[in-house]
Amino acid sequence: MNTGYLTDIIILLSAAVITVPVFQCLGFGAIPGFLVAGAIVGPSGLGYIQDYDEIAQLAEFGVILLLFIIGIEIKPSSLWNIRRLVLGLGTLQVLITGALITVIAHEILNSSWEASLLIGLALALSSTAFVLQLLTERKMISSEYGRPSVAILLLQDLAVVPLLVFVSFMAEPELTIVEDILLALAEAFIILLFIIVLARYILTPLLKMLSRFGSPEIFTASALLLVLGSAYAMERIGLSMAMGAFVAGLLIADSYYRHQIIAEIQPFRGLLLGLFFMSMGMSLNIDQFLDHPMVLLSFTVALMTIKFFILWPLSRLFGIKKKASISVALLLAQSGEFALVLFAVAKSMGVLEETLFQHLLIVVLLSMLITPVLDKLAYRVFLASPRSITTMQNVDIDKHEQYIKPIIIAGFGRMGHRIGYIMELMKVPYLAIDKDESLVERERSKGKPVYFGDVQSLQVLRAAGATDAPFVIISINDPGVTEQIVSSLHSAVPDIPIFARGHDLAKCHDLRALGAHYTVSETLEASAELAHAALLHMGVEGSEIAIALEQFRKDYYKQVNMEEEKKTKLD
Repeated sequence: MNTGYLTDIIILLSAAVITVPVFQCLGFGAIPGFLVAGAIVGPSGLGYIQDYDEIAQLAEFGVILLLFIIGIEIKPSSLWNIRRLVLGLGTLQVLITGALITVIAHEILNSSWEASLLIGLALALSSTAFVLQLLTERKMISSEYGRPSVAILLLQDLAVVPLLVFVSFMAEPELTIVEDILLALAEAFIILLFIIVLARYILTPLLKMLSRFGSPEIFTASALLLVLGSAYAMERIGLSMAMGAFVAGLLIADSYYRHQIIAEIQPFRGLLLGLFFMSMGMSLNIDQFLDHPMVLLSFTVALMTIKFFILWPLSRLFGIKKKASISVALLLAQSGEFALVLFAVAKSMGVLEETLFQHLLIVVLLSMLITPVLDKLAYRVFLASPRSITTMQNVDIDKHEQYIKPIIIAGFGRMGHRIGYIMELMKVPYLAIDKDESLVERERSKGKPVYFGDVQSLQVLRAAGATDAPFVIISINDPGVTEQIVSSLHSAVPDIPIFARGHDLAKCHDLRALGAHYTVSETLEASAELAHAALLHMGVEGSEIAIALEQFRKDYYKQVNMEEEKKTKLD
């Protein structure tokens, strides 16, 4: 039995387990940790892995799954809500930055205009994964500098599609640069039409059938088949697998199966994406950096300076406050993972030669390593502003572009439906998850924000946004399932308020012990309603009944708190 590949995997996992936590503790993030881990064990490092071609092929699946998740997250409705920043600020940033870097690359590197254009546009992109991680950790996604940063990243993610097409056409030597660009744009437009037709008439009915009659394992297999099948189809017609995965993500971006599919894909995506970044690190030639350290550092500083001085005035042009615009420019000054993807694809197609690829790889890596420092600076600059506002409700923006994070309702049966109705009356946005496909379809036909998914899965709740929601309401009519959800959600996100439905006093106590912030007893409310109706029938005044029931509720829930305090003292 050949165990060589197993040895390589053990080495890679060991390097990741040691290096990535260290980088995260230092504030550099996971991505640079994976890159450095790969460089350490690769041919130019300690040399534990010499032949990494097979690993690189496996790692490509990480990019495929990354593009798939990005495609899902680019919902047309989300784009429309912030269309001015996405289409205006985002487009200008990519075009102006890309054009300037293109000219500089052509003059300094003596590369062709096609290669220079690819370098310029690729380096104009920032790190979506890295920046969103930093903003999420600081809870600044909805801040005055987080919101425009997300808008720019959304446009950059969209720009990956024509760029991947452009790389494919660059491999055709008989085409001119103008023909490359026109064909790339035409191809992107055709793909968009294909997505609309396929999603409307084929994919949704197929997923509906599988969710209704298939097992959870079959649904997982179907999600993987969708991604890999689209990637393979795109490669067969001469385009990249990564773009095929992106198209697959767009196909289900507005589907009510999106959260369940994200939950099925995420475990594979996280592991394989880490493997991709490690393969990039292994392909890094450290000698190239040691031969010209000051030159490559100068290029990195120049790149980040150019991006800063383009983003800053553009942000001011779109009405972003002075210090918030500085924070945006600082946070997005790096290059990112999509540049690595584009350069890797271009190298595999012979568009970029090895030395240039190595230099570009080093510049991207160095810019990402500097990002945590710039993030801290961006945060301090923003806090120094007299209007350091962190919630969208307080930001002075167009009313159509306001964004309030929805609450999450786990289970949309009779109780969940009533809770949703009350939230609608109070104009509070919500997002409900239920695994009954027929219920989901029925409620969505009425315009309700209900999605298919198994709420017992923490990954489904994460995909729905539970970890960043104002609070979560669990309205499942199954005590065991409710306890499991409360326990797993509280363990993963201790700070999030959880409101849960309990059957009786004992169950309410158990749920509070597991981490629920507030519980409601079904037996209490049913008893209260019956007593209320009976007393009204007897002719008792409604105000007297209300006082009695209020006292009854206080006494009942006081017992829950007393039991919890006793248990705490015993522990």
